[in-house]
Amino acid sequence: MSDATNHPGAGCLCWRHQRRLFTGLLATLPLGAAAQNTIPECKRSRLTKLVSAKQVEQQAGQQYAQMLQQMQGQRALGAAEHPQVKRLRYIADRIIPFTKECNAAAASWRWEVNLIGRTDLNAFCMPGGKIAFFYGILAQLKLDDDEVAMIMGHEVAHALLEHARERMGKNAATGLGAAALSAVLGLGSAGDALLRGGANLLSLKYSRDDESEADALGLILSARAGYKPQAGVSLWQKMLAASKGAPPGWLSTHPSGQDRIAQITERLPRVQPLYDAAPRPSVRWAPPVAPAAGSAAAPPR
Repeated sequence: MSDATNHPGAGCLCWRHQRRLFTGLLATLPLGAAAQNTIPECKRSRLTKLVSAKQVEQQAGQQYAQMLQQMQGQRALGAAEHPQVKRLRYIADRIIPFTKECNAAAASWRWEVNLIGRTDLNAFCMPGGKIAFFYGILAQLKLDDDEVAMIMGHEVAHALLEHARERMGKNAATGLGAAALSAVLGLGSAGDALLRGGANLLSLKYSRDDESEADALGLILSARAGYKPQAGVSLWQKMLAASKGAPPGWLSTHPSGQDRIAQITERLPRVQPLYDAAPRPSVRWAPPVAPAAGSAAAPPR
């Protein structure tokens, strides 16, 4: 398509004009406050400025609440007295105090930590501090507390770095015209309409760069909380064994398991002093019992 095909009144911008607009707009956006943080791993993208943090967090909170309600109805939501729920909340309580140093908004988030009675090898932290672990990842990988902390630090890092908001901002910038872009920046109501469009934050997939950034920041968070950073290596060794390998990084939107192990190993000298200086956890838990082959996860209660 050439510029000549987009005459005045055609109702859309040509792709070259859109690209110039997006590039120019991105250059004018201020960096987030956390980008000025003394921890380099805390830097956030300018793209987050294109959508409202409050709206993203509200949407995440609603989807998280709906998920919990559904799991409760299926008797698959961990009760507060369950040992693995206590374990997850204890580890979270050690990590959360360090989050506001990366993202000041985290100090006012209403953090939640829950256990889902499913066999999936999965865990996540949605915008606003909504954390969930699946029973399967704890039981099937026989994770120790240090490995759980590595996963939790990684998932919390996604929320602190506002990767979901960044993805939504990129979609807004590349998918809307000039008038809508101006509205997203505060000159109209297109930002509200964008979020009402229904981004599913429960199934959001992050990019390769997002995953690497979350690995780096997650190591720092978990080490400062008193959990061994070397557990990042053993965690990914277990993940590789469970998945019988993974596609090379260039075939996936995520780094391959071997790539992640190499990157984590390279970062260990930076985070080891943080771990050495951190107070150690006073309580430890054993992994839960893995469910029998072909059976559902043990009810988390």
